[in-house]
Amino acid sequence: MILLSVGGPALAQDAETEVDEIIVEARLSGAPTWEVTRGGATLLLVGAIQALPKDLGWRPDALERVAARADRVLFSQSVDVSPWDIMRMIWRSRTLTRLPGRTTSADYLAPEWQARLDAVEARHDEDFSTTSFFVTASGLMFNVTGLRRDRGLAADEVVRRTARRGRTPSERVGRVRGDEVIDDLLEMPPERWTPCIQKAITAAEAGEAGMLGRAQAWRRFDVPGVMNSALEDALSSCWPWGDPEYGERLRGEWNAAVTGALAQDGVTLAVAPLRVLAEPDGVLDTLKAEGFEIVGPAWKSTDD
Repeated sequence: MILLSVGGPALAQDAETEVDEIIVEARLSGAPTWEVTRGGATLLLVGAIQALPKDLGWRPDALERVAARADRVLFSQSVDVSPWDIMRMIWRSRTLTRLPGRTTSADYLAPEWQARLDAVEARHDEDFSTTSFFVTASGLMFNVTGLRRDRGLAADEVVRRTARRGRTPSERVGRVRGDEVIDDLLEMPPERWTPCIQKAITAAEAGEAGMLGRAQAWRRFDVPGVMNSALEDALSSCWPWGDPEYGERLRGEWNAAVTGALAQDGVTLAVAPLRVLAEPDGVLDTLKAEGFEIVGPAWKSTDD
């Protein structure tokens, strides 16, 4: 008992020092990271963005070290797709890829937006006139901007690889059934896609320069620069995040996961979509409103 009473404070001090070192590493990592604490719980929120360019040159090494020393890791939601779901997608492929009947994009878009879409198509030798708005939005945001080309290592991939190697306990904050996703996409009328298409056209007009500017802002921890980019605005406004049902569900699962992490002692590393963390009334705004001290880069512009 005497030995235990003597060793206890020293062990506690060592644990505190280790947590401090992890936090320092997190702040040096090449991804925007925020630290939130409650009692013995430390939560490190890493803001990830989709499809970083291969030649971006960000520093994943510090993030790898943080992931290796965290007690647990949280990742974004996954979609569980069964063989039957794949068969349904193939069977209903026309519904997922083509506009209804003999309609074209001009039947749903105002003349101004159709003219802007026509101009984008002409510059990039594309034809979205009869494709479904799901396919059109993907083509504008991923192909026209170059987001899909030459993908580099993403933050969640760095952490997942490190956690797997170190056998660090990890979990998804939620799972979505594949049949739910397919049903939602099949039943969504083109009219509901119009706001998304308008944002996607704006992102396509910004082109590859806009895509690269967003990635460079992320590397500089310029979170408002990322959030204010046309591409991030489009990705946030389109399915699934812009869908009233799915978007609310996905955000709710992240809020619940953050609350749960702050109720557990130790260090939790959570890799979340940056938009979920930094958007108005997002995770960071919610934590701040609840009185938590948040250490990390500014997530709002000075005008907000």
